[in-house]
Amino acid sequence: MAVDNISSWFRRQLANPQIVILVLIILILAATLYLFGSMLAPLLASVVIAYLLQALVTRLERKRVPHLAAVLAVFLSFFVALIFAVFGLLPLLIRQLTQLAQQVPSIVAALQNALLALPQRYSLITEKQIQDLLTSLSSEIIGVGQTLLTYSLSSLVTALTIGVYLVLVPILVFFLLKDSKAILAWFTRFLPEHRPLANQVWGEVDRQIGNYARGKIWEIIIVGSVTFSVFRVLGLEYALLLAVLTGFSVLIPYVGALMVTLPVAGVGFFQWGLQPEFYSVIFAYGVIQFLDGNVLVPLLFSEAVDLHPVAIIAAILVFGGLWGFWGVFFAIPLATVIQAIIGAWPDEIPAPDEIPDHTEPAVET
Repeated sequence: MAVDNISSWFRRQLANPQIVILVLIILILAATLYLFGSMLAPLLASVVIAYLLQALVTRLERKRVPHLAAVLAVFLSFFVALIFAVFGLLPLLIRQLTQLAQQVPSIVAALQNALLALPQRYSLITEKQIQDLLTSLSSEIIGVGQTLLTYSLSSLVTALTIGVYLVLVPILVFFLLKDSKAILAWFTRFLPEHRPLANQVWGEVDRQIGNYARGKIWEIIIVGSVTFSVFRVLGLEYALLLAVLTGFSVLIPYVGALMVTLPVAGVGFFQWGLQPEFYSVIFAYGVIQFLDGNVLVPLLFSEAVDLHPVAIIAAILVFGGLWGFWGVFFAIPLATVIQAIIGAWPDEIPAPDEIPDHTEPAVET
């Protein structure tokens, strides 16, 4: 009986040509990304950036700004921000990261001394437990060191890749913004003319992901700026680096905040020890995270992604297990796409013999 029900469900779904069109579009896009994603990475990055900037172009055009002038204004703003990030912000981050990496052995030694002193203060913690924890911590640090060494050995390849991106991506973004309508018209030529279900799904995905992405950009800027200001006032070292990490941690809900807590606490402990300044930094970091989750997120995402926390964590686990870091990075947008497809999917597909016959003229009342 169960097999018959499943078979009947598939027949009823495939009887609707709109569902077949939607499934084929999804499969083709997924296969293209899987097979050619690495080769098309600069183009995909440019498409994502142009998609986010298109909202600004549209807003300027609604104010009767000519299309080319709107594109130039938005593109120049993006290009100036890119130049500032690469030549202004990035060198400072690299300098602070290098200094922090040089102090990692001292930070680890201070942490070891603090942990070894715990059995003398608390009888519930044994020295063997502390030694086991230190052994595990040492192995993790060695693993991180090997990873950093691998990246340093491939630094030339990374530099060349970044150079290619810095040249290609701005050019592609400009032309994608300038000729967006022509490009979309060219792609739609290969799709069936009658595709209401696919259009409905795309409309929902466009609304949800567009709002989510733009909201996340503002959340990163606000959280990072506030964190940097607070850390600078409190006198915490590496304030810029830790603020950038805190800002980007909002891309991974729940997990990101916990991961950034470790470097913030480690730097604060190494700088002050268990002094009032250390507790002030931890308290301020907790307040920032609380305000972000309970004030800023509801304001920015009141009309955006509406995913249950369980769904968010499940998406992070599933996509992170499939694609590693990038799976975690894009977990929420991918979950949003799935939610949009499920929301637009017809609740019930009538069987062919259940479809009413509309060939006869309706009776006037």
